[in-house]
Amino acid sequence: MKALLYDATLCIGCKQCEQACASENHLAYDDKVAAQETTSAYKYTAVVQRGEAYMRRICMHCEDPTCASVCPVGALTKTALGPVTYDGDKCMGCRYCMAACPFGVPKYEWDKLDPRVRKCSLCEKRVSAGGVTACTEACPTAATKFGDRDALLAEAHERIKAEPGKYQPVVFGEHEVGGTSVLMLSGAPFATFDMRTSFNEELPILTYRVLSRIPDFVGLGTVLLAGTWWITKRREEVAAAEEKEKTHED
Repeated sequence: MKALLYDATLCIGCKQCEQACASENHLAYDDKVAAQETTSAYKYTAVVQRGEAYMRRICMHCEDPTCASVCPVGALTKTALGPVTYDGDKCMGCRYCMAACPFGVPKYEWDKLDPRVRKCSLCEKRVSAGGVTACTEACPTAATKFGDRDALLAEAHERIKAEPGKYQPVVFGEHEVGGTSVLMLSGAPFATFDMRTSFNEELPILTYRVLSRIPDFVGLGTVLLAGTWWITKRREEVAAAEEKEKTHED
């Protein structure tokens, strides 16, 4: 399992990660976008500044992602390598993923006629080819690092142990929502950056149990709609035939 380790104490706020992400995903990036401290359908990662401290906002790529557990059509998938990917061809636009994500990550293209959900893919294509994420490659201070999750987790704990006064005594993402493929270290409390730090660890399990039956409802609904369409069409054909026959009789 691969993961990304972000050490906020090494971040200088240069936003090279943002620019690299935009370039990798063919998204526009200018001063106006750079000034935004929130993610959107057109900005998959954002650097937040609080005083002299920095933090990244990014999809956490949960090990047991709630977004995937609530998706009735399997558009969101946790891959074996770590990224949580999205298939727009399967998406039916229900946006359950947006409501379910404990980190508020998935965003919707509200301004498009054919909207899709958008979020960081952890550069799934790069990772599948043995590479690292674009944001990792662009970071000039190694604040963002990519590699095996177990190794990065061990390294994160070593950094805290070596300099306990520098770091918060927790690796964010180690246990949150059952663990994530994005790990974070910070010198300032994570709450400083308005990050949620209290979670229901059982949430993905609960949603899997409840929504595992949704595909049945979707399928039943499709059958009912198809039946209604056939009956309506048949009535129109019969009415047209009767009208034609009546015309010939006249």
